[in-house]
Amino acid sequence: MNTIEQKNRSAAVTGAGSGLGRDIALGLAAKGYRVFGTAMAAEEIADLKTASSGAVNLAVCDITNEAAVKAWAEQVSNENEGRVDLLISNAGILTPGPLEVLPLSAIRHEFEVNVFGALAVVNSFLPALRKARGRIVQVSTMTATLPFPFNGPSGASKAAFDVLAAVYRAELKPFGIDVVLAVAGNMRTGGPAKTADALKRTAERMTHEQRELYGKAFDTFATTLNNMQGSGLDSVSAARRVIELAEQVPAPSRGAVGADADKILRFVREASDAEQDAMRLHVVGLE
Repeated sequence: MNTIEQKNRSAAVTGAGSGLGRDIALGLAAKGYRVFGTAMAAEEIADLKTASSGAVNLAVCDITNEAAVKAWAEQVSNENEGRVDLLISNAGILTPGPLEVLPLSAIRHEFEVNVFGALAVVNSFLPALRKARGRIVQVSTMTATLPFPFNGPSGASKAAFDVLAAVYRAELKPFGIDVVLAVAGNMRTGGPAKTADALKRTAERMTHEQRELYGKAFDTFATTLNNMQGSGLDSVSAARRVIELAEQVPAPSRGAVGADADKILRFVREASDAEQDAMRLHVVGLE
């Protein structure tokens, strides 16, 4: 496989303080990139500075704060002579639960992070990416292609950005900027523990009536999802695959991260709506 030259290349990674983003940042640094990233806490910055022997430069930045995102992107660009070769948009959140039960504010917040935050990041880095004729890798999910019950906000928000990524790919082609979707399956990246907590909080917030309506099915979904994530692709291997997609020449429009994601992408291309409806229930143990 051909790869783009890494010497003196710069990369920015959102959500680099933990999980998949952390391993992507470390993997890029090991390949000689100058790596910059966002974190949510000072403790994450200190941890990654030690783990990378100072090769990764993180900054605390909430991507839903557009002004903060622009300031971070400007700082990164200035430290790289106004150019950035690679942007990996990885930051995202998960809000599981029945759509009837989830507060609209929680669903809006997921879109703020997964759609509008990601838009702010991409737009803020476009001048530097144009100068470098660089590449954007957006970390997506297989549930954007085959949405699961009780996982609606995640699938919907990621699907929304998948559409925007396709539009970016067309609009940015004249500038030599590639846009790649890294479609993730289940991963052991630190996310499963956060998912388990989110599932527990949703169950605990249900009223008696909501438990009567959704409790049994949601408990089955939660158990299945926890098991799926706990047995998913390990974080280092997932990061290695994302980096592979970031360097592949010519750039793919999308690529699976994990065998389960590859299976789902292939299935959706060939299956009828009825078959997809049956599969989405089967995958989460609700058939």
